[in-house]
Amino acid sequence: MIRRKLALISAYVFQISVFMFLVAGLINAAEAVPAETGKDNAGLGYISAALAVGLACIASSYAVAKIGSAGIGAVTEKPELVGRTLVFLGLAEGIAIYGLIIAIIILNKI
Repeated sequence: MIRRKLALISAYVFQISVFMFLVAGLINAAEAVPAETGKDNAGLGYISAALAVGLACIASSYAVAKIGSAGIGAVTEKPELVGRTLVFLGLAEGIAIYGLIIAIIILNKI
């Protein structure tokens, strides 16, 4: 049930972001904005950077919750699995770092 809601929310966010970028492109094409004025879409850049970080953090927290609970269950049965579960938790937290890196790249392009 949670997966279905998460997939539905991410589909809506994707549709809204694609719509915002398409509308901005159509507006700039209709107004014939010169190519050298790239600062006009700075607001969309900030929104996309915020979406990159926000969605990456949501996905990372979901992954850490699932992997953490499964890892604790595995460690209670076999204590020698602590290292492996920490590796998987680190990989799940890396998703948030990737989102932050993408946001920094987007903000440097503005």
